[in-house]
Amino acid sequence: MCIHCKRKTKMIEKTRMITVGVLALQGAFYEHIQLLKKAANILSQSENGSSAQWQFIEVRTKAQLDSCDALVLPGGESTTISLVAASSDLLEPLRDFVKLHRRPTWGTCAGLILLAESANRTKKGGQELIGGIDVRVNRNHFGRQAESFQAPLELPFLPPSDPSPFNGVFIRAPVVEKILPSQEGIQIAESRRDETVVAPSRAAAEQAVEVLAKLPGRTARLVAKTGVNIDAEKEAEDIIAVKQGNVFGTSFHPELTDDPRIHLWWLRQVQDAVKQTRESG
Repeated sequence: MCIHCKRKTKMIEKTRMITVGVLALQGAFYEHIQLLKKAANILSQSENGSSAQWQFIEVRTKAQLDSCDALVLPGGESTTISLVAASSDLLEPLRDFVKLHRRPTWGTCAGLILLAESANRTKKGGQELIGGIDVRVNRNHFGRQAESFQAPLELPFLPPSDPSPFNGVFIRAPVVEKILPSQEGIQIAESRRDETVVAPSRAAAEQAVEVLAKLPGRTARLVAKTGVNIDAEKEAEDIIAVKQGNVFGTSFHPELTDDPRIHLWWLRQVQDAVKQTRESG
């Protein structure tokens, strides 16, 4: 093969390669990588090998983050992840990745908390948020570790080819309790309250927040059972999956199942976004 052909082949391979990082500071990052690999294999087979080439890496440094086309923030302890990210000088690079460069980012449970523009029920002094989705989340909405549960979920954003319910694993899970207002050019920052933290402001996303899935009746049953004021919008369903532009968040842990459907759906979203970015660049 001539030198010109070799160079052209390398350029094609580089164009088709998509690197997805999983933030590996704490939490279920290994489980995400395994399901991402499984989903990528299914994607390749379903498209007769015509899909992109995938690379999945653990992200602990800015250099690793800079090499990524997309990123997953796993479930775990959001406060711990935030503190380690701050001590590793990763918070600002993460904010740039999500809110400046607008690269595809998915947060599960703790990851959803970190990607929210506001979070309540935080410890004194709060924690740092990355931001990216114009929502306020209610941390540990369903209670402590002992109140963790699993529930069959109807997820209308998934392709209808497999309509079976998705097994949602909720462990000290947050929910989206409020969609925050935004306007063109700037996010309207929510005022700080006791036990509430707010992410640093950035230019507003052009797209509105999409509610992708809800869990029926949990809020109503919790209030009736405990009498606790959870300070959520008065609605009988809990918002458990949202998307705004490049950012996707789920309250539950798909990575703690063996079901790759959400990972497969998200990789398709990533593939389309990366293709559009590279073609426009």
